[in-house]
Amino acid sequence: MKIMKKILLTAFLSLVISALVQGQTLHIYGGSNHDVYLGCLNCNKYDKNSIWNAYGTYGSKYNSNSIWNAYGTYGSKYNSASPWNSYSNDPPVIVDKDGGFYGYFTTNKYKSKRADFDLVEVLYEYHELIRDDVSKWR
Repeated sequence: MKIMKKILLTAFLSLVISALVQGQTLHIYGGSNHDVYLGCLNCNKYDKNSIWNAYGTYGSKYNSNSIWNAYGTYGSKYNSASPWNSYSNDPPVIVDKDGGFYGYFTTNKYKSKRADFDLVEVLYEYHELIRDDVSKWR
């Protein structure tokens, strides 16, 4: 069952990200003023700013500003600045290159203006599985 879930998740993520890349490139910003860059949400895995590049700054599970670092500010399920904290009131935001707001990036289902498009919904649901090996998913 777990293998089938991984296969389906991989296929779905590839389709969703490919569709999004044809539109706007989306970026994640965190911090109290949303001035800390956390990476490109829908860039391909070879882009240095991509959250899907396991060897890049924002895709590494060891970098302090990565959403994949379970012990970092933006990857911990306990930190209020993390998208994975289901009670956070100050999560990261998703914006395009012109600053267009696409919503708050948070697992907090009650946060007003929470991003709810397909890609983030998959991330909310499977972020722990993806974090184990980001490079497999893109």
